Amino acid sequence: MVWVKFVLCLVIILFAGTKLVRYGDAIAEKTGLGRIWIGLLLLAAVTSMPELVTGVSAAALVNFPYGSPDLAVGTLFGSCAINLVILALLDILHRRTPILSEASSEHIISASWGILLIAVAAGSIFAGQRFSGLALGWMGLPSIAIFVVYLIAMWQIFRFERTHRVPSPQTISAQYEGISTRMVYLRFTLAAMAVIAAGIWLSFIGDEIAQVTGWGASFVGSLFLAISSSMPELVVAIAALRLGAIDMAIADILGSNMFNIAIVAPVDLAYRQGPVLSLASNSHLVTAATVAVMSFLVIAGVRFRQKRKTFAVVSWYALALIGLYIFAAYALFTWSAGL
Repeated sequence: MVWVKFVLCLVIILFAGTKLVRYGDAIAEKTGLGRIWIGLLLLAAVTSMPELVTGVSAAALVNFPYGSPDLAVGTLFGSCAINLVILALLDILHRRTPILSEASSEHIISASWGILLIAVAAGSIFAGQRFSGLALGWMGLPSIAIFVVYLIAMWQIFRFERTHRVPSPQTISAQYEGISTRMVYLRFTLAAMAVIAAGIWLSFIGDEIAQVTGWGASFVGSLFLAISSSMPELVVAIAALRLGAIDMAIADILGSNMFNIAIVAPVDLAYRQGPVLSLASNSHLVTAATVAVMSFLVIAGVRFRQKRKTFAVVSWYALALIGLYIFAAYALFTWSAGL
């Protein structure tokens, strides 16, 4: 029965997340902002809503009043890894050339900031209780620092984008002229409410799966919840690719990863038992290290532009991204199972 509920919840998030992305894109179109910037900020934020809701509800409501820090942190870190696997899938779907060879070099900046953010989070987990006194109330200072770094990163990227903006060949024609601005905001709100409700339910289902299977909250959060909460990123990335908006698809993925780590701050605020990163399992360091290495591969793919794919339909970095994710999932499973 728990698996039926999991699949049903996944379907709800997929459907509502798709609508959320569509009307988020409509808002972007009506405001006249750049599509790359919208992919990095607005689309990344709206597609990361399941991670936000699942992380906060896992920290505040699961096993109430104790919460589940491993489930919350595992969801956020695991979603980052899965988002980069989505990038590998986009490379396979983009049949002509390696997808990163056609991407803007501006993505190197986003990936670099993402590495810095997850490094700060991993450092706090590694330090554990040794620096648990570095807190403001029950909220750890590293979580606050992560949120501040995220704001600085977005401001710097926005300034760079505004300064170096050039006319993009990936222009997407107006699609929402027949929908009023008021209706766009209304439908966006309804889709957001559906995602929030499903996200809260999903956190309880994940905890139930951990108890039934005995796999542990770290593994469940980093795999099952992360996969389902990353479905909106998958949908919008594939849709953007079909429209020829490669930069918007990549910006959504990298922006979602940055946003996922920034979510540590509200998760820590919701978890009242102490600094959430200090109390999280060291098993999350496996996922954090994997995400950092995967992000370096993305930087390499953008920096060293290959003209042809290494293996006919897939580039070398896409295979490496998939392989790293499989390795991390196996490592987490053996860790949680005590093998």
